[in-house]
Amino acid sequence: MSAIALTLSVIFFGLSGTDIWVQNHFYNPLENKWLLDRDEPILKFIFYDGIKRLIIILNVLVLIGLILWWKKPFLAQYRRGLVIVVLSAIFVPLVVGSFKALTNLPCPKNLEIYGGNYPHTCVWEKYPSTFCQEGKIKCWPAGHASGGFALLSLIYLFRTRKAKILAGSVAMAIGWSMGSYKMLIGDHFLSHTFITMVMAWFIISLIVYTIERWQKRG
Repeated sequence: MSAIALTLSVIFFGLSGTDIWVQNHFYNPLENKWLLDRDEPILKFIFYDGIKRLIIILNVLVLIGLILWWKKPFLAQYRRGLVIVVLSAIFVPLVVGSFKALTNLPCPKNLEIYGGNYPHTCVWEKYPSTFCQEGKIKCWPAGHASGGFALLSLIYLFRTRKAKILAGSVAMAIGWSMGSYKMLIGDHFLSHTFITMVMAWFIISLIVYTIERWQKRG
C-alpha cells in the first residue's frame, strides 16, 4: 500500500499544479521575498539546526542504551521497537538523501517564477534543451524533514492504541513543522515534504517486515 501511495502521490503532484498554487501563498513577487527569512536566527535554530541536533542526540542515546542494556530484562519488551527506531533513523534520511542526489530537481527559490533561473519540470521530465545547467541540484524530496518523519517508527515502540496514536501524532507534528519551515523560506514544495513522509513510512514498513521475517527464521 505504501508503494502505491508513493506512486500516486508523485503522479498527483506532478500533474495537478498544487505545488505552485500552495507555494504562491508564501512568496511576495514585488519584493522577491519568502514569507519567512531563512537567516532569522531564532526560527532557524528551532526548526532547522536545533530540532535536527535534538533528533540526532535522541537517536544516539537510544543506540547507546541498546548496546549497553541489550540483555537486560527491563528492555526486553521494548527491544524490537527500539531497533526499529534506530534503523529508521539511519535508513530514512539515507534513502531520501540518495533520491535527492539522483532526481536533479530544483527548490522553489531556484525557479524562474520565483526569481531563479530554473524552469519548472515534473520529476519524470527532462529540462528543455535550451536550458543550460551548470551543476546538479538536489532538492527533491525533502531531506530535512526526513529525520522528523523517521520518528513515525515510534509507533512500533508502544503497545497500546492510545500510545501509538500519540507517538504518531508527535512524529507527524515534528516532521511537518520541519517541512513547513523549509516551504516558507522557499526551499521546498508541499510535494517534497509529502513525498518524504510517504517514503519514510514505506521504509519503516520495510524495516518492520524484514525484522519480522528475521525473527520467524530465528
